[in-house]
Amino acid sequence: MPVSATFSVGEYVPLAHREIDAALAAGRRPIVVGGTGMYLRAALSELDLRPPPGPGVRERVEADLAARGPAALHAELGRRSPDAAARIDPADRSRIVRAHELLETGEVPLPVPSESGKSQLWTSATRRPTLLVGLIAERGALYAAIERRVQEMVAAGAEEEVRRAAAAGASATARAALGFEELLAGEVEALERRTRNLAKRQLTWMRKLAGVKRIDVTGRDPAEVAEEIAGCL
Repeated sequence: MPVSATFSVGEYVPLAHREIDAALAAGRRPIVVGGTGMYLRAALSELDLRPPPGPGVRERVEADLAARGPAALHAELGRRSPDAAARIDPADRSRIVRAHELLETGEVPLPVPSESGKSQLWTSATRRPTLLVGLIAERGALYAAIERRVQEMVAAGAEEEVRRAAAAGASATARAALGFEELLAGEVEALERRTRNLAKRQLTWMRKLAGVKRIDVTGRDPAEVAEEIAGCL
């Protein structure tokens, strides 16, 4: 997929489900790792997804975002849908765009409730029998690992990579990738900070997710952790 292409969770779902089902049909065990909570849940569950934007809607919203910036569109969202704005970070470009898309199609840009009245994101139901494992670590060790990883990315040329992507016409979807804007601006410390914030949100999400087996990996060898996970199957 070219870096100029847009992408959404609605487009991701059939691709993820197809890969999972194909692996199972071939007698292999699919392993779904990482990502945001929304995409993880979408890969594992059947969600009632909102309709895609009409022709030209996304392009119009993204052009507005490029011209005015995320803060302005978030402020506008606050006027049009205060509840949605309260749940979306002012710097979260992709969710701001999606919220405006939904408003354009007459939809309310909030999580879809399930029959029980709770968001489908917190359902314990999965399409296939699934072992959910959450890897956790002591806060200091986690943050040190994040800083090491960011430095490794920079040393491997990540800044040049995002500059090439921007020059090639990176879409709003691509630019929403963790670290894109920070590396484009040469703000490595900002990337470290944003990654730590993401890790905190993932831990919050994990605490809400039903049926997760939490494994502390602080100071442990990856092979030892893998063996413990395998023992849960």
